[in-house]
Amino acid sequence: MSLRDRLAGAVVMAPMTKGSNLPYRRLCIELGAKVLISEMVVARRLKQRRQGEYALIRRAPDEPCFAVQLCGNQPDEMAWAAALVESRGADFIDVNLGCPIDHFTRKGLGAALGRQPTKVRRIVEAMCKAVQVPVTVKIRLGWNAETLNYMTLAQAAVDGGASAIFVHGRTREARYRNPANWESIAEIAAGVSVPVIGNGDLLFAHECHERLATSGCTAVMTARGALTKPWLFAELTRGYWDITAEERLTIYRRYVTLALEHWGDDDHGRGRLREFLKWHLGFWCRYAPRRADESWPTMQQREGAWAHRSPLEGLLARSDDAAIEYMTDELLTGGDLSRPPAVGAAAAETDLVEAG
Repeated sequence: MSLRDRLAGAVVMAPMTKGSNLPYRRLCIELGAKVLISEMVVARRLKQRRQGEYALIRRAPDEPCFAVQLCGNQPDEMAWAAALVESRGADFIDVNLGCPIDHFTRKGLGAALGRQPTKVRRIVEAMCKAVQVPVTVKIRLGWNAETLNYMTLAQAAVDGGASAIFVHGRTREARYRNPANWESIAEIAAGVSVPVIGNGDLLFAHECHERLATSGCTAVMTARGALTKPWLFAELTRGYWDITAEERLTIYRRYVTLALEHWGDDDHGRGRLREFLKWHLGFWCRYAPRRADESWPTMQQREGAWAHRSPLEGLLARSDDAAIEYMTDELLTGGDLSRPPAVGAAAAETDLVEAG
């Protein structure tokens, strides 16, 4: 099956540091995800034989279509790393031109590399010569609003041999603050000869379907949407799932099971899982259902106070440290989450600020 065929109509699980860990990908597969991408992997760290980096390129046995996203700015290193991850089972290999984090951009990686289209073309060319699987490129719209070079960058990637372009519809400067610019994503889709996959602000299934229908994209991608509600992939075929707190808890407990299978049900594995659980709970608590007036919450604004239908639903919506610690402990030990800590005034105030 060609990459275009694999991508057609798909909602891709985006590459996300921490968020694309192997057990979470497995959870999303069980909920319906078909195309998934690893956490960002630094090519130089692979060449340095860092075991933590090698762990990121491991494919789960049940992944239907798995890609590895590589980060680097030297053609020879990226070509070597591409050949390595191909040998480890990647179905395609993605080049990171989107990471906005200062630690990486100061080194000329991620979004900083997106300012050098000619170098991007050379990197993609070198990778394509080194592997048989498709090479794709993930870009942002530009470094900032004054330097929007997305058409030049996308064409450079295609000229280098890229089989598809993933587009995060924001600049590096914008990070995640502004709504994604789907008009620019559509412009890229209309302007290049390879499939384009649009990324930005997809939280509900109807939003995914609408973007597929109107943007000209072959597929769309979700990042924060998959972190907030992994059952988004199930909604794509079953429609809106007015999920109960008990159903959500079952999903979260399933993640714990998968994670312990992966990291080990021992002190080391549980310590590793605890770190990830606290992080995931910081996204899971953001979920809010369709409003009573049948309008929809949005990705860009935390939902304000809404009527929780049970004490458990109220607990799952809490983002204060005491609640996160409590839920982490109870999920790790199989507790029933029936004795949550009281909400302190400071925590409640923080929640209102974040929601506003």
